Amino acid sequence: MAIPALAADKLSRSDKAFVKDAASGGMMEVEAGRLAQQKGASQEIKDFGQMMVTDHGKANDELEAIIAKKQMKKPAKMDAKHKKMVDQLNALSGAEFDKKYAKEMVKDHEKDVAKFKKASGKVKDPEIKAWVDKTLPVLEQHLQHAKDMAKKLGVAKK
Repeated sequence: MAIPALAADKLSRSDKAFVKDAASGGMMEVEAGRLAQQKGASQEIKDFGQMMVTDHGKANDELEAIIAKKQMKKPAKMDAKHKKMVDQLNALSGAEFDKKYAKEMVKDHEKDVAKFKKASGKVKDPEIKAWVDKTLPVLEQHLQHAKDMAKKLGVAKK
């Protein structure tokens, strides 16, 4: 019976750390997307929120299946930095929410794209690498969309 437990042990420490961070980030994207649908003033923010719920929800489900297969423990909740961002967004509404959300989505997706590009070359587990390589183009599309949205709202980085 000890053999299945080895599956998680085969994952490198860096693979485990990446998976944990990606899972937390995915949860944050879905939660923030739900908030955008509820609190957003502009239709574009609401639509982007819906895209986050759909796309990150799907990626989260795929990652969860890999985690289960590897017999890793799925993070039960977001880490502190992701929770803090959701809490900050939850305190806002209307145009104020839209600007903060757009700004955070650009910042977050820039970080995600960079992490996923780095992970694509470093992740050792083939299933996790395949998920990274499948998810990266979606994150790049989200980043471009977030930048366009932020520009329209006047919160784009100079």
